Amino acid sequence: MPSNAGTTRLVIVESPAKAKTISGYLGPGYVVEASFGHVRDLPRNAADVPAKYKGESWARLGVDVDNGFHALYVVSADRKQQISKLVKLAKEVDEIFLATDEDREGEAIAWHLVETLKPKVPVKRMVFHEITKPAIQAAVANPREIDRDLVDAQEARRILDRLYGYEVSPVLWKKVMPKLSAGRVQSVATRIVVERERQRMAFRTAEYWDILATLAVANAGEGPRTFNATLIALNGDRIATGKDFEPTTGKVRAGAGVVHLDEGGARGLAARLDGRPFTVTRVEEKPYRRRPYAPFITSTLQQEAARKLRLSSQQTMRTAQRLYENGYITYMRTDSVNLSETAISAARRQIVELYGERSVPPEPRRYTGKVKNAQEAHEAIRPAGDNFRTPGEVAKELSAEEFKLYELIWRRTIASQMTDAVGSSVSVRIRAVSTSQEEADFGATGKTITDPGFLRAYVESSDDENAEAEDAERRLPTLVKDQPLTAEQLAAQGHHTQPPSRYTEASLVKALEELGIGRPSTYASIMQTIQDRGYVTKRGQAMIPTFLAFAVIGLMERHYPRLIDYDFTASMENELDEIAGGDHAAVDFLTAFYFGSANGAGDQDIARSGGLKKLVTENLSEIDARSVNSIPLFTDEDGREVVVRVGRYGPYLQRAVPGETPAAPAEGEEAGPQGDRAPIPEGLAPDELTPEKVHELFLGGSGERKLGDDPATGEPIVLKSGRFGPYVSSGERKSSLLRSQTPESLSLDEALRLLSLPRLVGTAPDGVEVFANNGRYGPYVKRGEEFRSLESEEQMFTVTLDEALALLAAPKTRGRRAAAPPLREMGVDPLTEKPLVIKDGRFGPYVTDGEVNASLRRGQTPEALSIEEASEMLADKRAKGPAPRKKAAKKAPAKKATATKKTAAASKSTAAKKTTTAKATAARKAAPAKKAAPKKATAARPAEE
Repeated sequence: MPSNAGTTRLVIVESPAKAKTISGYLGPGYVVEASFGHVRDLPRNAADVPAKYKGESWARLGVDVDNGFHALYVVSADRKQQISKLVKLAKEVDEIFLATDEDREGEAIAWHLVETLKPKVPVKRMVFHEITKPAIQAAVANPREIDRDLVDAQEARRILDRLYGYEVSPVLWKKVMPKLSAGRVQSVATRIVVERERQRMAFRTAEYWDILATLAVANAGEGPRTFNATLIALNGDRIATGKDFEPTTGKVRAGAGVVHLDEGGARGLAARLDGRPFTVTRVEEKPYRRRPYAPFITSTLQQEAARKLRLSSQQTMRTAQRLYENGYITYMRTDSVNLSETAISAARRQIVELYGERSVPPEPRRYTGKVKNAQEAHEAIRPAGDNFRTPGEVAKELSAEEFKLYELIWRRTIASQMTDAVGSSVSVRIRAVSTSQEEADFGATGKTITDPGFLRAYVESSDDENAEAEDAERRLPTLVKDQPLTAEQLAAQGHHTQPPSRYTEASLVKALEELGIGRPSTYASIMQTIQDRGYVTKRGQAMIPTFLAFAVIGLMERHYPRLIDYDFTASMENELDEIAGGDHAAVDFLTAFYFGSANGAGDQDIARSGGLKKLVTENLSEIDARSVNSIPLFTDEDGREVVVRVGRYGPYLQRAVPGETPAAPAEGEEAGPQGDRAPIPEGLAPDELTPEKVHELFLGGSGERKLGDDPATGEPIVLKSGRFGPYVSSGERKSSLLRSQTPESLSLDEALRLLSLPRLVGTAPDGVEVFANNGRYGPYVKRGEEFRSLESEEQMFTVTLDEALALLAAPKTRGRRAAAPPLREMGVDPLTEKPLVIKDGRFGPYVTDGEVNASLRRGQTPEALSIEEASEMLADKRAKGPAPRKKAAKKAPAKKATATKKTAAASKSTAAKKTTTAKATAARKAAPAKKAAPKKATAARPAEE
């Protein structure tokens, strides 16, 4: 480490945690301070724009597009105090070391610091990929200059995202809904999720059958005596499996040449094969070999953490950030699978210590990444240091979540340098001839692992929870050709084809990575952004697009298809990489994209269309808002088109005969054609809007159904839907359905029973009538002004007068009530290992581990909430910390009037204000309530716009 007596150096890092760790390694003569992430950014709104620029036409963008795309950077309000501190420190030192992260974002932060601090002393750039004493000392001893090519690439990315977001988002505000946003990566990610949901909506299931045979050998020896085999062919033709069916029709693919067995066919064949001899016709044995997985990069870490630890992308990156800043792992934003020679040596030494010399291959393993645009100069995510600490050595220093993630990284790194897993795989074919002379071929496969190799340290998980683990063995008896077998059982098995699985955060990150879209530093923020914007919701791990997302993506596909094209978006990443490498100029790239200049770099399709600016302004009049906000579902049996309409107050169903004349809308309602309407319940996924479900919603929604006539009054009894749910009505009488009742199954007798409420139970000895009824808080009995709750809804119809009087005579529970039993006991939190329960609180159900509480969100129910969702909700609540208490505002002392004229003027002004306020209040009450816009997630670094 360089050391000059009396020299003071200021080292600037990004986070306080990193500053604390590094300061312990540098000793006297060094002052380590944090910048708290980005110090400058483009203005977020008009209030951020400095006064001297407010009159400029480009001020709203924050980018002067007519003058070389010059960016207007402002210091954010929450950074000004820290910047002042850094400016003061910069004047007191002899040198400045900028130690921000070693990626484009970190390079840009270093440049912004120089531009903001304007230091008078030498400035050097120090870089490192792990926070250990040797790494920090080496970084100080070998500083470099700021890489302007990396800065230009990051600045071009930021400006590109600003232009995209600020030009396209207003189109969505005008044609879909206010406060929406579009983004170069977020819109593509949303499109991927929407396309998968469309596939699920178009999917038609198919049923197919086969036969599972339990076969036995006469002399098994040391191996198993029985094994299972599945029917695979009949008379030489293959038995149909799921892959043989068209997903949109549920029919066998044309030309598949397969035998499609139904239930009767499978059971009949099984009966004809019962008692018949089975013979082995073929045995094939092959060697099995599996190479280790590459070390973690950002995306694969997020994928495995989601599969194994049930962590969201945000949780994974937050936890990894803490591990990195405290010196446990290397830098966690990387797309390189490389390991340094030091890391390879450390891994090989530890493998010998833990698993023996036979587990280390003769030569070190080196990996080549498959990620498009990977920055191979970086290193994979691994344990920090020249000697890896085992999970046992760090267990007491880490939280439960940190420990599990560290162990995952450690195991993956160690396994990457171990020997292959080897063994053998066996494929067997067996034949039996039925009583009808049908030749039925059965198949079975087995796998035996003779040396697990790297599988002793690590086994990768699959997105398919039903998939077999790679270290699982399937042992078969020792079989030879022509060996006779006995069928102990023949069971016909039914199967149904399944729609493509929904994306999880892990699989969506993988899809983006494979397409070459986005960067390691942006994946977690993109996952969060598309949820915060209301485009995607999560059910367990599955990501479900909302109908709002359908409307937005539909608009983009019809009018701006290139902006959400996968290849186009990936090509933008290539362009940015070329700028980072110094091969292209950022101004040429931005000019081609925004103005359509075909002379510079950039996408030629966008250039030929006149660029982004012309694209979004000239085509605006062609966009029909009604068409964009209508998602067609199907045509019902009565010839009515059923569509989902995305309205100002949420999505709803509408059905109408094509060509009907539009009618004037009711006050506060959007214009539309005549036809039934029904609300779509929150939490209902688009692919769940089947014809049957739609019929049910119209029945319990805006539709009405006559159940019959009241035999006592002759008045019709009608099932309706109101603001608080379905109810029955007859004349002046109304009654809501009970919790146990559903609109589609309600009978006339049940409706009559409901309309008997409130039920007169009898008359008390003092002459006061006693009633049983159903209320907002459940069933109850009432005598005058006295109320007591009943235990069940059925008691409203069965409680006797004596039972009711006994209840009413019992004293009310005063003070705090006894704690109600939990709504549901969920099990153990996978992160904290504390028991989780769902309770009913004052503001609705909530999940708790005894210390932290998290309210269930809209659309979540106690029955459907998964333990993974509950764990994630509590982790987010813990990360936010306790809410700050609000201080009561001090009342300002009243001012005395100083002159009669002023008092009179003030009185007139006050009267006018009261009138205006009264009108405004009346207008607010008359207007329908708007849904609150989702809160914007904050981060140390700006997300992709």
